[in-house]
Parts: sequence; structure tokens; C-alpha cells
Amino acid sequence: MKIARCARLVVFAAGLFAVTVLAGPLATAQENYSPTPENVKARAWFQDAKFGMFIHWGVYSVLGDGEWIMETRPINRADYAKVPAFFNPIKFDPAMWVALAKAAGMKYITITSKHHDGFAMFDSKLSDWNVVARTPYGKDVIAMLAAECHKQGIKLFLYHSQLDWHSTDYFPRGRTGHHTGRPESGNWNGYLNFMDGQLRELLTNYGEIGGIWFDGMWDRPDADWNLARTYALIHQVQPQALVGSNHHKNPFPGEDFQMFEKDLPGQHTTGFNPELNLTDENFKSTGDLIRYLVRAAGLNANFLLNVGPMPNGEIQLEFVQRLTEVGRWTKQYGDSIYGTRGGPVAAGPWGVTTQRGSTIYVHVLDWNQPVLALAGMPRPVRSARLLRDGSSVEFSTVKGGLVLRLPEAQPDEVDRVVVLELESAK
Repeated sequence: MKIARCARLVVFAAGLFAVTVLAGPLATAQENYSPTPENVKARAWFQDAKFGMFIHWGVYSVLGDGEWIMETRPINRADYAKVPAFFNPIKFDPAMWVALAKAAGMKYITITSKHHDGFAMFDSKLSDWNVVARTPYGKDVIAMLAAECHKQGIKLFLYHSQLDWHSTDYFPRGRTGHHTGRPESGNWNGYLNFMDGQLRELLTNYGEIGGIWFDGMWDRPDADWNLARTYALIHQVQPQALVGSNHHKNPFPGEDFQMFEKDLPGQHTTGFNPELNLTDENFKSTGDLIRYLVRAAGLNANFLLNVGPMPNGEIQLEFVQRLTEVGRWTKQYGDSIYGTRGGPVAAGPWGVTTQRGSTIYVHVLDWNQPVLALAGMPRPVRSARLLRDGSSVEFSTVKGGLVLRLPEAQPDEVDRVVVLELESAK
């Protein structure tokens, strides 16, 4: 199957986002926004969480060609309206989805509540273009997943597309959606009112929401999106909810986190919206996934791993296997990731550092030399040990830094984690 064309990296036919939390009321472009105490607390939790699951799933999955198929095929609005009749995910098991995320060490789930096709995966009363009214399945997917997330203690974030190829009021057209057969007229303010109305439904009918993940503003980057009103609505109805937008610009007032597509913060090594398809078996290995997680943590970011379930609601076996294997690693080495911040030593080809209090974790990901020199230690080091078994690691202090004598990596060891304990601050 083709999974999540907007998924940002082929990760077992899925994707990668790195996400960073903005730094309080004086963060970039936050001049008119002062986060509430609930929001500040949620930001800290998000920074600690480090790892989440991104689920791209909608009626487009029955066509096996990604969520962009309406644009890339292209398919006009009238023909696409036939697609929901074939969406009947009788094997959708929200308890299994959430349990799989937890077993992998993930702390939250982000799911598509509405993608660019405008189709709501929840029971919207503002339009019958939704999963309850238009599919034989007839159930509220978001409600089912939300209930299970609350039950199992996983936070739920909602992806919500601002771009809408279905709505006749989404006018003037932007960069996409020119072949949908919609009339060349519409009420832009009416569309924004509709979008905010659906957001209010999501924020009032499904319990506590961790945050809203916007996408699609890039389609009309110069339009008046009335962000101040939309963001105020979110922060008013659910003060703790975090707001981010995949608009490819510096953060706007009211946004709490920033995402980096297929890349880590400060990098731009890949293009935008690569093609993912049915025959794509370029699955990332478990080791690759662990490296992404570790490097994201070292840069003070979150790793959000995309999974595209099948039309029947099942998650592919390859995905389950990889996540289970990642979970074994997080169970053993999670202390070096969760609740940490980026460490004092600059990231390099060899790896990264993370830090919690006076403890620094040196993540040696790609280094085949017996010694590793580290610059930038804030205080003298009093001990060094391997996280895997607690054995001591030799080290010596040199001018400007520290030199570690590394034990050999074990077979298939992805990350040699050396735990440094700093001397107490005077």
C-alpha cells in the first residue's frame, strides 16, 4: 500500500518529524502570546516525552496511493466523493494501536482528524463529509482512539489540515486543488468559520487533547488565515493544548512548538513530499530508528514516527516488528532519553549528548576509534560508566575537555551510552 505521501521520510514506509518546543513567552514571534501555566507545564511534559507516533489514516487509504492522491492523480470532487463508500476498517483496534505505541516507548499519538481531502475522521455536525455519515464503518474513529488513549495513559494530539480540496468555500485557490471541479468562487471567511467550528468540536467532544498539529497553510502562504482567532480558540477551550503548524516559516504568535520535516533541527538534507508507494519496501532498520530518536534528543527535539495503517485498520507486521524492537531498546536505555535536554557537547558524526541535572549521557553512535575526545564539559567529571552494564569507563581530563577510552561495541549495539556524573556545582 502507499502510505502517507506527506510522511516525511521513508521509515518502514512511514515518516519522521523532529519537533522542538518554543522557549516561553519571549520565543521567536511570540510577542503577543503569553502561555498559561497549564500550557507551560504541557511544554515541559512534551520536552520530556521525546517520542511519539504519527498516524496518517483516512479514506484515501483504500486507493493505496497516499493521502495526496486527490491532487496527484488528480481526482475531481464528484468522483472522490465515491471513495468513502469503500472505507470499512473492521479490523481497527484502537486498544492495540495504543498498546503498540506504549510498548515502543512512545508517550503520545498524533492522528489525522482531517487531511487535505477535507474528510473528517470524526463525527462532525457541521458537514456530512465525515467517517460516520459517509462510510459503511459508521463509527467515530477519533472518539474510539481518544477513549483508548485516555484509558492507557497516552496523550492524543490531532493533525488538522487547513488546506481543503473538498470545500467550495476554500477560495481563492492556492498552490494545489485546481482540478477538483469546484466552482471558481467561494467565501473564504466562511471557510475559516467552518474550520474553527470543526476545531471546537474536536476540542469539546473528545476529552483532553495534547495539542493541535496544523498543516496546509503553505498552500496559501500570503492569505489571511486569522491565526490569532484560531489559536485563541484552542488556548481558551483547552489551555494546556499545544499548537504547532507545518507552514515552513518562523513560528507565529500563539504557537508552542515547531516541526522539522524529515530532518533534525538546523538541517535540510531532504526534499519535500517524496513519493511513497505500494511497492516501497525501503524500510528503515530498527537501528536507524533508534539513531533518529537519539539524535533528536541530543538536539533537544522530539522524534515523531509516522505509521500508515492499512484500509482495514490493521498495522502492518513490519511496522509492529520494528516498533517492538525499538521498545526493547527504550526499556533498557530510556533513562538516557526521557526527561533529558540536549547535552553540553556539540553533536558530531560520532553521536550526541543528553543531560539531566548533573548526569550527562554520551551517545556513541558511529565511532570506531578507541578514544573519544569531548569538548565543552561544564564541570569536572567524577565518574564514567556504561549504561548497558554499569561497568567503569576510563577517562582523563585534558585542557578544554575530556577523553574517554571506549570499550568495544557489542555485536549489533546501536548506541554505546556512557554515563558521566559531574562534580557538584560550587
